[in-house]
Amino acid sequence: MTIHIGIGGWTFEPWRGTFYPPKHPQKRELEYAGQHLTGIEINGTYYSSQKPETFASWAAAVPDGFKFSVKASRFCTNRKVLKDGAASIEKFLTQGLTRLGDRLGPIHWQFMATKKFDRDDFAGFLDLLPDTQDGLKLRHAIEVRNESFRDPAFAEMLRDRNMAIVYADSDEFPCIDEQTADFTYARLQRSQEDVETGYDDKALDQWGARAKDWAKGDRDVFLFFISGAKVRNPAAAQALIAKL
Repeated sequence: MTIHIGIGGWTFEPWRGTFYPPKHPQKRELEYAGQHLTGIEINGTYYSSQKPETFASWAAAVPDGFKFSVKASRFCTNRKVLKDGAASIEKFLTQGLTRLGDRLGPIHWQFMATKKFDRDDFAGFLDLLPDTQDGLKLRHAIEVRNESFRDPAFAEMLRDRNMAIVYADSDEFPCIDEQTADFTYARLQRSQEDVETGYDDKALDQWGARAKDWAKGDRDVFLFFISGAKVRNPAAAQALIAKL
């Protein structure tokens, strides 16, 4: 098992001079992040497609063992009828993300808070998600934001497909704490700007213990500090890496 800890994206102006050293070249920010973190959630893919060469360049900028999660396109998940999204899913998966190679972590499928659980439609959507792409194994993490998904049928259908329910620690959205796959995907969203490391030492110890617990039984863990006081998230990730 491996615990990967990181942040969402790597181009954020307030990180320049706080996470990145002063006057650090912007074109080398990913390289720097790859040296100090062990994972990054790519969010830009939610809004638009990327070129295969772009994914390849991202893979080349980070060291062995580093993992990117890739956020799925909004055109796949923000739909009235999910199971009709085959064309959008194919377009997303064939844009070249497999050029990340062994740096590719889970695909993150995020749904809006207005999307409610419809058993047949959601099962149809999950059946559209392939196990492999271009010969590369895919892992799927499903983030839902509506209380209607607190349904044993939802957890069971993900467990049957070895797909993870995203553990979302948030003030805004429900957290469904269910292990349904051979990996765990967590998004921590409560960092505080008045705490230098985003989370105080006690909280970081607790998350470190939680990550180790999730990792039992050879389960990989992907833990990202997202939102909250975004300026503090790199410090939170580095502090937790140091503790582990």
